Amino acid sequence: MTREIILDTETTGLDPDDGHRLVEIGCLELINHLPTGNTFHTYLNPLRDVPPDAARIHGLTTEFLKNHPLFAEKVGEFIDFIGDAVLVIHNAEFDMKFLNAELKASGFKPLPMSRVIDTLPMARQKFPGQPANLDALCRRFKIDNSERKLHGALLDSELLSEVYLELIGGRQHGLGLGKELAAQQSQALNAKIKRQKRTDRSFPPTEKELKAHDALLDKIKGALWREKTGTEN
Repeated sequence: MTREIILDTETTGLDPDDGHRLVEIGCLELINHLPTGNTFHTYLNPLRDVPPDAARIHGLTTEFLKNHPLFAEKVGEFIDFIGDAVLVIHNAEFDMKFLNAELKASGFKPLPMSRVIDTLPMARQKFPGQPANLDALCRRFKIDNSERKLHGALLDSELLSEVYLELIGGRQHGLGLGKELAAQQSQALNAKIKRQKRTDRSFPPTEKELKAHDALLDKIKGALWREKTGTEN
C-alpha cells in the first residue's frame, strides 16, 4: 500500500526569513494514488498583519485570521496526519521552507526534502518550455478549476491530486495494477456520484398513455416492442 499526502500552503509573503508566516495548510490523503476522502485543513493566526498583496492572492485577511489557532496549537494534529507518508507538493521548496520554519519554532524536527515529490519539475520535464503553474496544468489536462477564484490550500491540494495522477500516467497508470485497484477506483468514483433510486411504478398506465405509446410505435419501422409482444402491424 502506497500512502501519499498532497499538500499545499498559503502564507503572508515569500520568505519566512523576512518574518512571513503560514496562514493555511491543506492536505489530502492518497492510497495507491486514489483519494481516500481523508483531509487535514486549518487556517492559522500568523501573529502579524497580512500584506494586501498576499490577501489579494488567497483572500485571507488579518481580521479573519486573528480568531484562528496558532501553528503551535495545530502542529501535533498536522504531524499525526502526514505520518511518514510521501509528500506531493507543487513547487515544494517554497512550502517546505515555511513548514520547516514553523516546525523549528515549535520545537519539532524539520521535514526532509527526501520524502517529497515536487510536481513542478515533473511538469517542466514532461512539457519543456510550457507554463507549469497549477492553473496551466489544469487547462492542459482538462481539469475543472472554475472554483479557483482565489488560491486556497485544500482546493489546490484537490486540484493537484488530479494533476499528479495525470503526470504519472493518468488513467492509463492504473490499468496494470490489478483487480483490487480497479475495484478501489470504482468505489472511489461511485462515492463521488449521488445516485437517486427511482421508485417502482405502483399504478398501471392510463388509456391515454397507452394510445400515446401506440402512436409512437406507429412512427417506428420494425419496432422491437411490437415484435416481442406480437403487435407489429
